[in-house]
Amino acid sequence: MAKAVTPIPEGFHTLTPHLVIKGAAAAIDFYKRAFGAQVLSRMDGPGGTLGHAELKIGDSIIFLADEFPGSPFKSPQSLGGTTTSLHLYVPDVDASFKQAISAGGREVMAVTDMFWGDRFGQLQDPFGHSWSIATRKEELSAQETEKRAQAFWAQMQAQKKSA
Repeated sequence: MAKAVTPIPEGFHTLTPHLVIKGAAAAIDFYKRAFGAQVLSRMDGPGGTLGHAELKIGDSIIFLADEFPGSPFKSPQSLGGTTTSLHLYVPDVDASFKQAISAGGREVMAVTDMFWGDRFGQLQDPFGHSWSIATRKEELSAQETEKRAQAFWAQMQAQKKSA
């Protein structure tokens, strides 16, 4: 008799990001140093490439693989940018951000307190992927967030006009 299978594998969430990278093996090393990633599985591909890997960062799993010729999926390096950002919640954003920068990430936006209640910063990893890292500092109502957002955008517009 066939063993029952759960539709979502144990330890996974409903949505799993899958990163396409030039130099995926080196990216694994970076993610381990920067974010404390654990390698759950790894399948090498032809010619020293990485066919597929599963990493766990915190309580979440991501997939990654090298870019392959003929595939419609391209790395940020091939695209000349990225269309997405990975958002990572951590207990101490300042320490985690510093660790990621020390591991080779490039600061895009310094860690700062944001109007929506998070302490937040952005970096780019050495492979072109964008990461935002945050720690929740305040629980706000939708009304409080909206009021702060309006004030933030008004301030941004005023700075833009004076520049």
